[in-house]
Amino acid sequence: MRPIDSAVGDIRRKVFTEVARLAYEGGDYSRLEELPYKIIPGEVAHYRESIFLERAIVGERLRLAIGLPLRPLAEHAPLTQGIDESAVAEKYYEPPLINIIKFACNGCPDGKYIISNGCQCCLAHPCTEVCPKDAVSLCNDRFVIDQEKCIKCGRCKDACPYGAVLRMERPCAKACGVNAIRSDEEGLAVINQEKCVSCGMCLVNCPFGAISDKGQIFQLIHAINQGEKVVAIIAPAFVGQFGVKVTPNKLNAAMQQLGFDHIVEVAVGADLCTIEEAKDFLKNVPGKQPFMGTSCCPSWSVMAKKNFPEFAEYISMSLTPMVLTARLQKKQDPNCKVVFVGPCASKKLEASRHSVRSDVDFVLTFEELMGMFKAKEVDLDNINGDDPLTEGTAIGRGFPVSKGVAQAVVATAKQIAPEREINVVCAEGLNECKEMLKKAKTGIYDGYLLEGMACPGGCVAGAGTLQPTKKSTILINQYKKSASLKNALKSDYTNALKSLKE
Repeated sequence: MRPIDSAVGDIRRKVFTEVARLAYEGGDYSRLEELPYKIIPGEVAHYRESIFLERAIVGERLRLAIGLPLRPLAEHAPLTQGIDESAVAEKYYEPPLINIIKFACNGCPDGKYIISNGCQCCLAHPCTEVCPKDAVSLCNDRFVIDQEKCIKCGRCKDACPYGAVLRMERPCAKACGVNAIRSDEEGLAVINQEKCVSCGMCLVNCPFGAISDKGQIFQLIHAINQGEKVVAIIAPAFVGQFGVKVTPNKLNAAMQQLGFDHIVEVAVGADLCTIEEAKDFLKNVPGKQPFMGTSCCPSWSVMAKKNFPEFAEYISMSLTPMVLTARLQKKQDPNCKVVFVGPCASKKLEASRHSVRSDVDFVLTFEELMGMFKAKEVDLDNINGDDPLTEGTAIGRGFPVSKGVAQAVVATAKQIAPEREINVVCAEGLNECKEMLKKAKTGIYDGYLLEGMACPGGCVAGAGTLQPTKKSTILINQYKKSASLKNALKSDYTNALKSLKE
Protein backbone atom coordinates (compact mmCIF):
# COMPACT_ATOMS: atom_id res chain seq x y z
CA MET A 1 0.00 0.00 0.00
CA ARG A 2 2.77 2.46 0.92
CA PRO A 3 4.13 3.54 -2.49
CA ILE A 4 0.70 3.69 -4.19
CA ASP A 5 -1.15 6.98 -4.49
CA SER A 6 -4.82 6.41 -3.71
CA ALA A 7 -7.99 8.17 -2.64
CA VAL A 8 -7.20 7.24 0.96
CA GLY A 9 -3.84 9.04 0.87
CA ASP A 10 -5.32 11.98 -1.02
CA ILE A 11 -8.01 12.54 1.62
CA ARG A 12 -5.50 12.16 4.45
CA ARG A 13 -3.31 14.88 2.94
CA LYS A 14 -6.26 17.19 2.29
CA VAL A 15 -7.17 16.85 5.97
CA PHE A 16 -3.66 17.92 7.02
CA THR A 17 -3.80 20.89 4.65
CA GLU A 18 -7.15 22.10 5.93
CA VAL A 19 -6.16 21.75 9.58
CA ALA A 20 -2.98 23.73 8.90
CA ARG A 21 -4.95 26.41 7.04
CA LEU A 22 -7.47 26.61 9.90
CA ALA A 23 -4.65 27.19 12.39
CA TYR A 24 -2.78 29.73 10.28
CA GLU A 25 -5.94 31.78 9.68
CA GLY A 26 -7.06 31.62 13.33
CA GLY A 27 -10.26 33.30 14.44
CA ASP A 28 -13.55 31.51 14.93
CA TYR A 29 -12.95 27.76 14.72
CA SER A 30 -16.65 26.96 14.27
CA ARG A 31 -15.83 26.85 10.55
CA LEU A 32 -14.32 23.41 11.22
CA GLU A 33 -17.89 22.18 10.68
CA GLU A 34 -17.65 23.29 7.03
CA LEU A 35 -14.41 21.48 6.20
CA PRO A 36 -15.88 18.00 5.49
CA TYR A 37 -17.98 19.69 2.78
CA LYS A 38 -14.89 21.34 1.33
CA ILE A 39 -12.90 18.11 1.28
CA ILE A 40 -15.86 16.03 0.00
CA PRO A 41 -17.82 18.45 -2.21
CA GLY A 42 -21.02 17.90 -4.16
CA GLU A 43 -24.03 15.67 -3.67
CA VAL A 44 -22.86 12.31 -4.96
CA ALA A 45 -20.74 9.81 -3.03
CA HIS A 46 -17.42 8.95 -4.67
CA TYR A 47 -15.90 6.34 -2.37
CA ARG A 48 -18.65 4.82 -0.21
CA GLU A 49 -22.39 4.19 -0.31
CA SER A 50 -23.23 7.61 1.15
CA ILE A 51 -21.70 11.05 0.90
CA PHE A 52 -22.87 11.66 4.46
CA LEU A 53 -20.76 8.72 5.63
CA GLU A 54 -17.78 10.03 3.68
CA ARG A 55 -18.09 13.42 5.37
CA ALA A 56 -18.59 11.90 8.81
CA ILE A 57 -15.34 9.95 8.42
CA VAL A 58 -13.49 13.05 7.23
CA GLY A 59 -14.85 14.88 10.27
CA GLU A 60 -13.28 12.36 12.62
CA ARG A 61 -10.01 12.49 10.72
CA LEU A 62 -10.00 16.27 11.10
CA ARG A 63 -10.48 15.93 14.86
CA LEU A 64 -7.62 13.45 15.16
CA ALA A 65 -5.32 15.67 13.08
CA ILE A 66 -6.06 18.50 15.53
CA GLY A 67 -5.23 16.16 18.42
CA LEU A 68 -8.83 15.74 19.55
CA PRO A 69 -10.36 12.38 20.49
CA LEU A 70 -12.95 10.54 18.41
CA ARG A 71 -16.52 11.46 19.27
CA PRO A 72 -18.71 8.85 20.99
CA LEU A 73 -21.07 7.12 18.57
CA ALA A 74 -23.95 6.85 21.02
CA GLU A 75 -24.46 10.54 21.70
CA HIS A 76 -24.51 13.84 19.85
CA ALA A 77 -21.39 15.99 19.88
CA PRO A 78 -20.44 18.82 17.52
CA LEU A 79 -17.39 18.42 15.35
CA THR A 80 -15.85 21.38 17.16
CA GLN A 81 -16.20 19.87 20.63
CA GLY A 82 -12.96 20.61 22.53
CA ILE A 83 -11.33 22.64 19.76
CA ASP A 84 -10.98 25.86 21.77
CA GLU A 85 -9.07 23.97 24.46
CA SER A 86 -6.79 22.58 21.73
CA ALA A 87 -6.11 25.97 20.16
CA VAL A 88 -3.00 26.40 22.27
CA ALA A 89 0.74 26.58 21.68
CA GLU A 90 1.55 23.47 23.70
CA LYS A 91 -0.36 20.22 24.05
CA TYR A 92 0.73 16.61 24.33
CA TYR A 93 -1.12 13.62 22.99
CA GLU A 94 -3.92 12.09 24.98
CA PRO A 95 -3.85 8.33 24.49
CA PRO A 96 -4.54 6.47 22.38
CA LEU A 97 -2.27 7.79 19.65
CA ILE A 98 -3.49 5.34 16.97
CA ASN A 99 -7.28 5.28 16.53
CA ILE A 100 -9.84 3.28 14.53
CA ILE A 101 -12.84 5.16 13.17
CA LYS A 102 -15.39 2.39 13.66
CA PHE A 103 -17.90 3.43 11.00
CA ALA A 104 -15.09 3.64 8.43
CA CYS A 105 -13.98 0.04 9.09
CA ASN A 106 -15.01 -2.48 6.44
CA GLY A 107 -15.19 -5.39 8.89
CA CYS A 108 -12.71 -7.31 6.74
CA PRO A 109 -12.68 -11.11 7.13
CA ASP A 110 -9.92 -12.25 9.43
CA GLY A 111 -8.19 -15.56 8.69
CA LYS A 112 -11.10 -16.82 6.57
CA TYR A 113 -10.48 -19.29 3.72
CA ILE A 114 -12.52 -19.00 0.53
CA ILE A 115 -12.40 -20.68 -2.87
CA SER A 116 -12.02 -18.23 -5.73
CA ASN A 117 -13.13 -18.37 -9.36
CA GLY A 118 -9.74 -19.84 -10.15
CA CYS A 119 -11.11 -23.23 -9.02
CA GLN A 120 -11.29 -25.69 -11.95
CA CYS A 121 -13.46 -28.27 -10.15
CA CYS A 122 -10.75 -30.80 -10.87
CA LEU A 123 -11.31 -34.53 -10.71
CA ALA A 124 -8.70 -35.02 -7.98
CA HIS A 125 -10.18 -32.28 -5.75
CA PRO A 126 -7.36 -32.59 -3.18
CA CYS A 127 -8.97 -29.76 -1.16
CA THR A 128 -11.76 -32.12 -0.08
CA GLU A 129 -9.38 -35.02 0.52
CA VAL A 130 -7.15 -33.16 2.96
CA CYS A 131 -9.84 -31.32 4.92
CA PRO A 132 -10.08 -32.88 8.40
CA LYS A 133 -13.61 -31.54 9.00
CA ASP A 134 -15.29 -32.22 5.61
CA ALA A 135 -15.76 -28.47 5.24
CA VAL A 136 -15.07 -28.45 1.47
CA SER A 137 -17.78 -29.71 -0.87
CA LEU A 138 -19.08 -29.35 -4.42
CA CYS A 139 -22.06 -27.05 -4.74
CA ASN A 140 -23.60 -25.80 -8.02
CA ASP A 141 -20.59 -26.92 -10.07
CA ARG A 142 -18.00 -25.30 -7.83
CA PHE A 143 -16.27 -26.15 -4.60
CA VAL A 144 -17.12 -24.11 -1.51
CA ILE A 145 -16.00 -24.02 2.10
CA ASP A 146 -18.55 -24.34 4.89
CA GLN A 147 -17.39 -21.62 7.29
CA GLU A 148 -19.21 -23.26 10.21
CA LYS A 149 -17.11 -26.40 9.83
CA CYS A 150 -13.82 -24.78 8.76
CA ILE A 151 -11.11 -24.73 11.47
CA LYS A 152 -8.81 -22.49 9.38
CA CYS A 153 -6.00 -25.03 9.21
CA GLY A 154 -5.09 -24.02 5.64
CA ARG A 155 -4.59 -27.57 4.32
CA CYS A 156 -6.95 -26.96 1.40
CA LYS A 157 -4.94 -23.92 0.38
CA ASP A 158 -1.68 -25.86 0.46
CA ALA A 159 -3.17 -28.73 -1.55
CA CYS A 160 -4.91 -26.80 -4.36
CA PRO A 161 -2.88 -27.19 -7.60
CA TYR A 162 -4.36 -23.96 -9.01
CA GLY A 163 -3.80 -21.74 -6.00
CA ALA A 164 -7.53 -21.08 -6.02
CA VAL A 165 -7.99 -21.20 -2.25
CA LEU A 166 -7.40 -17.80 -0.67
CA ARG A 167 -6.80 -16.85 2.94
CA MET A 168 -8.53 -13.56 3.64
CA GLU A 169 -6.77 -11.39 6.22
CA ARG A 170 -7.38 -7.94 7.58
CA PRO A 171 -4.71 -5.76 5.89
CA CYS A 172 -4.30 -3.80 9.13
CA ALA A 173 -3.87 -6.94 11.24
CA LYS A 174 -1.50 -8.45 8.68
CA ALA A 175 0.65 -5.31 8.79
CA CYS A 176 0.71 -5.27 12.59
CA GLY A 177 3.85 -6.98 13.83
CA VAL A 178 2.70 -7.23 17.45
CA ASN A 179 -0.73 -8.83 16.91
CA ALA A 180 -2.46 -5.84 18.46
CA ILE A 181 -5.49 -5.87 16.13
CA ARG A 182 -8.49 -8.16 16.57
CA SER A 183 -12.20 -8.18 15.70
CA ASP A 184 -14.96 -7.05 18.05
CA GLU A 185 -18.40 -8.67 18.31
CA GLU A 186 -19.51 -6.73 15.20
CA GLY A 187 -16.51 -7.91 13.18
CA LEU A 188 -14.88 -4.47 13.26
CA ALA A 189 -11.21 -3.92 13.99
CA VAL A 190 -10.09 -3.13 17.54
CA ILE A 191 -6.61 -2.15 18.71
CA ASN A 192 -5.26 -3.68 21.90
CA GLN A 193 -3.48 -0.60 23.20
CA GLU A 194 -1.46 -2.69 25.65
CA LYS A 195 0.20 -4.45 22.72
CA CYS A 196 0.32 -1.53 20.27
CA VAL A 197 3.71 0.16 19.81
CA SER A 198 2.43 2.96 17.51
CA CYS A 199 4.52 2.00 14.47
CA GLY A 200 1.69 3.20 12.21
CA MET A 201 1.86 0.31 9.76
CA CYS A 202 -1.84 -0.39 10.26
CA LEU A 203 -2.88 3.14 9.32
CA VAL A 204 -1.05 3.09 5.98
CA ASN A 205 -2.17 -0.45 5.15
CA CYS A 206 -5.90 -0.02 5.80
CA PRO A 207 -7.48 0.26 2.30
CA PHE A 208 -10.54 1.98 3.78
CA GLY A 209 -8.70 4.76 5.61
CA ALA A 210 -10.30 3.74 8.90
CA ILE A 211 -7.17 4.17 11.03
CA SER A 212 -5.48 7.45 11.89
CA ASP A 213 -3.07 8.86 14.43
CA LYS A 214 -3.40 12.13 16.31
CA GLY A 215 -1.45 15.21 15.26
CA GLN A 216 0.03 18.44 16.61
CA ILE A 217 -0.09 20.60 13.48
CA PHE A 218 -2.75 22.80 15.06
CA GLN A 219 -0.77 23.48 18.24
CA LEU A 220 2.53 23.95 16.42
CA ILE A 221 1.08 26.63 14.16
CA HIS A 222 -0.40 28.37 17.19
CA ALA A 223 3.11 28.52 18.65
CA ILE A 224 4.39 30.06 15.41
CA ASN A 225 1.49 32.53 15.28
CA GLN A 226 2.22 33.62 18.86
CA GLY A 227 5.78 34.54 17.91
CA GLU A 228 7.57 31.60 19.51
CA LYS A 229 11.00 30.75 18.16
CA VAL A 230 10.40 27.31 16.66
CA VAL A 231 13.38 25.24 15.54
CA ALA A 232 12.69 22.29 13.24
CA ILE A 233 14.97 19.30 13.64
CA ILE A 234 14.74 17.27 10.46
CA ALA A 235 15.19 13.49 10.33
CA PRO A 236 17.72 12.29 7.73
CA ALA A 237 14.91 10.60 5.77
CA PHE A 238 13.73 14.03 4.54
CA VAL A 239 15.80 13.90 1.33
CA GLY A 240 13.51 14.00 -1.72
CA GLN A 241 10.30 13.81 0.34
CA PHE A 242 8.98 17.18 -0.88
CA GLY A 243 9.91 16.81 -4.55
CA VAL A 244 13.10 16.97 -6.56
CA LYS A 245 13.17 20.79 -6.53
CA VAL A 246 13.32 20.95 -2.72
CA THR A 247 16.99 20.05 -2.36
CA PRO A 248 18.61 19.95 1.08
CA ASN A 249 20.13 23.36 0.30
CA LYS A 250 16.67 24.88 -0.22
CA LEU A 251 14.78 23.26 2.63
CA ASN A 252 15.69 25.91 5.20
CA ALA A 253 14.27 28.67 2.98
CA ALA A 254 11.09 26.67 2.42
CA MET A 255 10.65 26.07 6.16
CA GLN A 256 11.15 29.74 6.98
CA GLN A 257 8.18 30.55 4.77
CA LEU A 258 6.11 28.49 7.19
CA GLY A 259 7.35 30.49 10.17
CA PHE A 260 10.16 28.27 11.45
CA ASP A 261 13.26 30.04 12.71
CA HIS A 262 15.69 27.56 11.17
CA ILE A 263 16.27 23.85 10.66
CA VAL A 264 18.87 21.43 12.03
CA GLU A 265 19.83 17.99 10.78
CA VAL A 266 18.93 15.16 13.15
CA ALA A 267 21.93 13.48 11.56
CA VAL A 268 23.87 15.48 14.20
CA GLY A 269 22.09 13.52 16.94
CA ALA A 270 22.53 10.32 14.93
CA ASP A 271 26.29 10.87 15.00
CA LEU A 272 26.23 11.23 18.78
CA CYS A 273 23.96 8.20 19.16
CA THR A 274 26.39 6.21 17.01
CA ILE A 275 29.32 7.12 19.27
CA GLU A 276 27.37 6.17 22.39
CA GLU A 277 26.20 2.84 20.99
CA ALA A 278 29.66 1.96 19.68
CA LYS A 279 31.21 2.63 23.09
CA ASP A 280 28.43 0.75 24.90
CA PHE A 281 28.86 -2.25 22.63
CA LEU A 282 32.62 -2.38 23.06
CA LYS A 283 32.27 -2.00 26.82
CA ASN A 284 29.46 -4.49 27.46
CA VAL A 285 29.42 -7.18 24.76
CA PRO A 286 30.05 -10.01 25.38
CA GLY A 287 31.49 -9.55 28.88
CA LYS A 288 28.46 -7.99 30.61
CA GLN A 289 25.67 -8.92 28.21
CA PRO A 290 25.39 -11.42 25.34
CA PHE A 291 24.34 -8.92 22.64
CA MET A 292 23.17 -5.33 22.20
CA GLY A 293 20.17 -3.99 20.31
CA THR A 294 20.09 -0.53 18.74
CA SER A 295 17.92 2.16 20.31
CA CYS A 296 16.84 4.68 17.68
CA CYS A 297 13.51 3.09 16.59
CA PRO A 298 11.05 3.50 19.48
CA SER A 299 8.55 0.93 18.18
CA TRP A 300 11.25 -1.74 17.94
CA SER A 301 12.60 -0.82 21.35
CA VAL A 302 9.17 -0.86 23.04
CA MET A 303 8.23 -4.14 21.36
CA ALA A 304 11.48 -5.79 22.47
CA LYS A 305 11.03 -4.66 26.07
CA LYS A 306 7.34 -5.64 26.19
CA ASN A 307 7.61 -9.03 24.49
CA PHE A 308 11.09 -10.01 25.67
CA PRO A 309 11.46 -8.40 29.12
CA GLU A 310 14.49 -10.55 29.85
CA PHE A 311 16.29 -8.66 27.06
CA ALA A 312 15.21 -5.16 28.16
CA GLU A 313 18.66 -4.25 29.50
CA TYR A 314 20.28 -5.45 26.29
CA ILE A 315 18.60 -2.75 24.19
CA SER A 316 20.95 0.22 24.12
CA MET A 317 20.24 2.88 26.72
CA SER A 318 21.63 5.57 24.41
CA LEU A 319 19.40 8.57 23.80
CA THR A 320 17.84 8.57 20.34
CA PRO A 321 19.00 10.96 17.59
CA MET A 322 15.77 12.95 18.01
CA VAL A 323 16.31 13.52 21.72
CA LEU A 324 20.02 14.30 21.40
CA THR A 325 19.41 16.85 18.65
CA ALA A 326 16.54 18.44 20.58
CA ARG A 327 18.60 18.70 23.76
CA LEU A 328 21.39 20.33 21.82
CA GLN A 329 18.96 23.04 20.64
CA LYS A 330 17.56 23.55 24.15
CA LYS A 331 21.10 23.90 25.53
CA GLN A 332 21.80 26.61 22.96
CA ASP A 333 18.47 28.37 23.52
CA PRO A 334 16.34 27.18 26.47
CA ASN A 335 13.41 29.34 25.35
CA CYS A 336 13.04 27.88 21.88
CA LYS A 337 10.39 25.37 20.86
CA VAL A 338 11.63 22.24 19.10
CA VAL A 339 9.63 20.30 16.53
CA PHE A 340 10.88 16.98 15.23
CA VAL A 341 9.94 16.41 11.59
CA GLY A 342 10.27 12.83 10.47
CA PRO A 343 8.86 9.80 8.72
CA CYS A 344 7.08 7.91 11.48
CA ALA A 345 4.21 7.89 13.94
CA SER A 346 6.16 6.24 16.74
CA LYS A 347 8.24 9.36 17.35
CA LYS A 348 5.00 10.94 18.55
CA LEU A 349 4.82 8.18 21.14
CA GLU A 350 8.45 8.74 22.15
CA ALA A 351 8.03 12.51 22.45
CA SER A 352 5.00 12.08 24.74
CA ARG A 353 7.09 10.33 27.40
CA HIS A 354 7.61 12.42 30.52
CA SER A 355 11.40 12.05 30.19
CA VAL A 356 11.34 13.55 26.67
CA ARG A 357 8.58 16.19 26.88
CA SER A 358 10.90 18.96 27.97
CA ASP A 359 13.16 18.31 24.99
CA VAL A 360 10.70 17.82 22.09
CA ASP A 361 7.67 20.12 22.01
CA PHE A 362 6.06 18.90 18.79
CA VAL A 363 6.32 16.04 16.30
CA LEU A 364 5.29 16.26 12.65
CA THR A 365 5.41 13.67 9.91
CA PHE A 366 6.53 14.58 6.41
CA GLU A 367 2.90 14.24 5.29
CA GLU A 368 1.77 16.74 7.92
CA LEU A 369 4.54 19.16 6.97
CA MET A 370 3.45 18.95 3.34
CA GLY A 371 -0.02 19.95 4.52
CA MET A 372 1.53 23.10 6.02
CA PHE A 373 3.31 23.89 2.75
CA LYS A 374 0.04 23.58 0.84
CA ALA A 375 -1.91 25.59 3.39
CA LYS A 376 0.59 28.47 3.08
CA GLU A 377 0.70 28.01 -0.70
CA VAL A 378 4.48 27.71 -0.71
CA ASP A 379 5.75 27.27 -4.28
CA LEU A 380 8.09 24.36 -3.67
CA ASP A 381 9.20 24.26 -7.31
CA ASN A 382 10.60 27.78 -7.13
CA ILE A 383 12.26 28.12 -3.74
CA ASN A 384 14.95 30.79 -3.60
CA GLY A 385 17.70 29.86 -1.18
CA ASP A 386 21.02 28.17 -0.90
CA ASP A 387 21.71 27.17 2.69
CA PRO A 388 23.44 23.78 2.74
CA LEU A 389 23.24 21.52 5.75
CA THR A 390 26.82 20.73 6.70
CA GLU A 391 26.88 19.51 10.30
CA GLY A 392 25.78 15.89 9.94
CA THR A 393 28.32 13.27 8.91
CA ALA A 394 27.80 10.59 6.28
CA ILE A 395 27.28 8.01 9.01
CA GLY A 396 24.49 10.01 10.66
CA ARG A 397 22.76 10.65 7.36
CA GLY A 398 22.62 6.91 6.66
CA PHE A 399 20.47 6.06 9.71
CA PRO A 400 17.04 5.93 8.00
CA VAL A 401 17.76 3.04 5.62
CA SER A 402 17.76 -0.58 6.66
CA LYS A 403 21.18 -1.63 8.06
CA GLY A 404 22.21 2.04 8.24
CA VAL A 405 22.35 2.21 12.04
CA ALA A 406 24.31 -1.02 12.38
CA GLN A 407 26.78 0.02 9.70
CA ALA A 408 27.32 3.33 11.49
CA VAL A 409 27.91 1.70 14.88
CA VAL A 410 30.30 -0.91 13.48
CA ALA A 411 32.29 1.67 11.51
CA THR A 412 32.64 3.86 14.61
CA ALA A 413 33.53 0.93 16.84
CA LYS A 414 36.25 -0.03 14.36
CA GLN A 415 37.69 3.46 14.67
CA ILE A 416 37.84 3.07 18.46
CA ALA A 417 38.98 -0.57 18.58
CA PRO A 418 40.31 -1.69 15.19
CA GLU A 419 41.07 -5.19 16.45
CA ARG A 420 37.45 -6.01 17.33
CA GLU A 421 35.35 -8.05 14.93
CA ILE A 422 31.65 -7.22 15.22
CA ASN A 423 28.95 -9.48 13.88
CA VAL A 424 25.65 -7.89 12.92
CA VAL A 425 22.11 -9.08 12.26
CA CYS A 426 19.41 -6.71 11.04
CA ALA A 427 15.63 -7.06 11.01
CA GLU A 428 13.06 -4.80 9.35
CA GLY A 429 9.40 -5.02 10.23
CA LEU A 430 8.27 -6.05 13.71
CA ASN A 431 7.58 -9.65 12.70
CA GLU A 432 11.20 -10.01 11.61
CA CYS A 433 12.32 -8.24 14.77
CA LYS A 434 10.43 -10.75 16.92
CA GLU A 435 11.96 -13.67 15.05
CA MET A 436 15.41 -12.16 15.52
CA LEU A 437 14.89 -11.97 19.29
CA LYS A 438 13.48 -15.49 19.42
CA LYS A 439 16.69 -16.72 17.79
CA ALA A 440 18.70 -14.59 20.20
CA LYS A 441 17.18 -16.67 23.01
CA THR A 442 19.02 -19.69 21.66
CA GLY A 443 22.38 -17.95 21.97
CA ILE A 444 23.21 -17.91 18.27
CA TYR A 445 23.53 -14.12 18.34
CA ASP A 446 25.79 -13.92 21.38
CA GLY A 447 28.41 -11.26 20.69
CA TYR A 448 26.25 -9.64 17.98
CA LEU A 449 24.91 -6.16 17.39
CA LEU A 450 21.17 -6.38 16.61
CA GLU A 451 19.52 -3.66 14.54
CA GLY A 452 15.73 -3.48 14.73
CA MET A 453 13.54 -1.35 12.48
CA ALA A 454 9.74 -1.43 12.89
CA CYS A 455 9.09 -0.44 9.27
CA PRO A 456 10.04 -2.77 6.40
CA GLY A 457 12.83 -0.92 4.61
CA GLY A 458 13.73 1.24 7.60
CA CYS A 459 12.62 4.76 8.52
CA VAL A 460 12.26 5.63 4.84
CA ALA A 461 9.17 3.39 4.84
CA GLY A 462 7.59 5.07 7.86
CA ALA A 463 3.88 5.83 8.08
CA GLY A 464 4.40 9.56 7.54
CA THR A 465 6.49 9.44 4.37
CA LEU A 466 5.55 10.78 0.94
CA GLN A 467 7.84 8.91 -1.44
CA PRO A 468 8.36 5.23 -2.37
CA THR A 469 10.90 3.43 -0.18
CA LYS A 470 13.31 2.44 -2.98
CA LYS A 471 13.44 5.97 -4.39
CA SER A 472 14.07 7.45 -0.94
CA THR A 473 16.81 4.92 -0.20
CA ILE A 474 18.68 5.86 -3.37
CA LEU A 475 18.42 9.59 -2.63
CA ILE A 476 19.58 9.17 0.97
CA ASN A 477 22.59 7.12 -0.09
CA GLN A 478 23.50 9.90 -2.54
CA TYR A 479 23.08 12.53 0.17
CA LYS A 480 25.19 10.44 2.49
CA LYS A 481 28.05 10.46 -0.01
CA SER A 482 27.89 14.25 -0.30
CA ALA A 483 28.74 14.80 3.38
CA SER A 484 32.10 16.46 3.88
CA LEU A 485 32.56 14.61 7.20
CA LYS A 486 32.41 10.82 6.94
CA ASN A 487 32.97 9.58 10.49
CA ALA A 488 30.80 10.29 13.54
CA LEU A 489 33.90 10.80 15.68
CA LYS A 490 34.68 13.85 13.55
CA SER A 491 31.42 15.55 14.49
CA ASP A 492 31.77 19.05 15.91
CA TYR A 493 29.44 18.08 18.76
CA THR A 494 31.27 15.16 20.33
CA ASN A 495 32.40 17.37 23.22
CA ALA A 496 28.77 18.20 24.02
CA LEU A 497 27.74 14.56 24.40
CA LYS A 498 28.36 14.31 28.15
CA SER A 499 26.29 17.39 28.98
CA LEU A 500 23.40 16.21 26.78
CA LYS A 501 23.07 12.99 28.78
CA GLU A 502 22.71 14.78 32.10
